[in-house]
Amino acid sequence: MSHQLRYTVNCSLLFTELPLLERPAAARRAGFSAVEFWWPFVEAVPPDRQVDAFVNAVTDAGVQLTGLNFFAGDMPGGDRGLVSWPKRSSEFRDNVDVTVGIGERLGTQGFNALYGNRVDGSSEQEQDDLAVENLALAARAAARIGATVLVEPVSGAERYPLKTAADALTVIDRVRTAYDVPNVGLLADLYHLAVNGDDVNKVIADSTDWVAHVQIADAPGRNEPGTGTLPLDQQLTALEANRYAGWVGLEYKPSTTSDESFGWLPFERR
Repeated sequence: MSHQLRYTVNCSLLFTELPLLERPAAARRAGFSAVEFWWPFVEAVPPDRQVDAFVNAVTDAGVQLTGLNFFAGDMPGGDRGLVSWPKRSSEFRDNVDVTVGIGERLGTQGFNALYGNRVDGSSEQEQDDLAVENLALAARAAARIGATVLVEPVSGAERYPLKTAADALTVIDRVRTAYDVPNVGLLADLYHLAVNGDDVNKVIADSTDWVAHVQIADAPGRNEPGTGTLPLDQQLTALEANRYAGWVGLEYKPSTTSDESFGWLPFERR
């Protein structure tokens, strides 16, 4: 391993053998000091007791919450965010303060705002204009705690319009320019980009300055590094050489148990 970037465990895909609130402690036992989560509740504005239980689980485990997704709808049912969804935009806006509030309690610096699928009954222009407005709103809220809003290209969702880094960078540039909010950046998931046919090496060479967070999984399969053919170590080394110094999210589906899936990563590098 030829880079020194730090790893954070995505506890929405890893340690799913355990109840959600037990996963931060499991990550700590496995040697990690940081975790990230998709939105960990059923609704956009959960009861305070549920929020407190989640915050306490992270705090008691002694790990840092490096990243948290905004509420994205029914992910297992195919939803991929509410940012550009006119009929559910109010849910996203209601969720912003809750999400940033959790981040403020836990020192979270990155909030992933999944863009949303194309929906019937709304034009692409209408959805894109709404997305820019909502991303700016979220960025202003995140700025209060010195955090960044992330925009992510995603694979495996036919109606999700952001598939390449260029797609996401177009949105990010529009938000920054229209609303003067600098704290919107690219979430470069090297798995999603590769699966969608993007030139990942070119993205790293040309656009590392835009990258605010990185996630990895191998392909094919979206399993742990070493199970597929992606040159992940080489790409992470190139990102570091281009002055990326943030976290690398382990957002993969383990091909074995979660603990065993970390065999590729020496304990002292966790």
